[in-house]
Amino acid sequence: MIRQDIETLLKKIVGLCREVFGEDLTGVYLHGSLAMGCFQPEKSDIDFLVVLPKPAKREQKEKFLRELISFNDAAPEKGLEMSVVLEQNCRSFVYPTPFEVHFSVTHLDWYRSDPEDYITKMQGTDKDLAAHFMVTRERGRVLWGAPIREVFAPVPEWAYEDSILSDIADAEETVAKDPVYILLNLCRVLGWFQERKVMSKEEGGIWGISHLPREYRGMLETALESYRTGNVYPGNGEQERKFCAFMAGRLKKCS
Repeated sequence: MIRQDIETLLKKIVGLCREVFGEDLTGVYLHGSLAMGCFQPEKSDIDFLVVLPKPAKREQKEKFLRELISFNDAAPEKGLEMSVVLEQNCRSFVYPTPFEVHFSVTHLDWYRSDPEDYITKMQGTDKDLAAHFMVTRERGRVLWGAPIREVFAPVPEWAYEDSILSDIADAEETVAKDPVYILLNLCRVLGWFQERKVMSKEEGGIWGISHLPREYRGMLETALESYRTGNVYPGNGEQERKFCAFMAGRLKKCS
């Protein structure tokens, strides 16, 4: 069950979308950990997609982002992550997928320092959207609007696989910076190739503990516990890098 404060925030997001885009709104769709039942306030962001039938006007983007930033301040630690996309690219999938505007906390300083520049430049294509669309179609939740299966066509497996592989391409170099995310993400990616199942990070960790060599079990159990509780992950880096190299070899054979 989603906490009441998070449900209240989601209702505010839907209200904002309906106010700003009016009739030019196909729907608002939740994906990611919150939709898959493993949201952790210390480790997770709130992921959603806004789907429009036609391109947003600049003044709509300005008002939407201005209000959304104020909501982000009241969100859990990792904040909000969202993309506004066109319905035509959901119904007839395009890869890399175009987006109208995107926001996450990694771009917060850019927006606050120069919102005009941000709105002008924050549009293009994003490989990550293939994974977001897949999760939305398989595990997502309608916050408002048309049913998911009426809006989101199936994502070709090759596009989904390229998307998730791109996300972990530099795992060995970045695992020291965010070990819990990288370790659990690697597990769910390999889990997809072996099980053809769209998993959350938590589900990926559980799968990895039972399917990967015993020498990594303790490390994965610790990463999973850290993800679930918010406790600091105590790894030293050496075993994590070894695991990343091992997983890269396994994934190369699968893909």
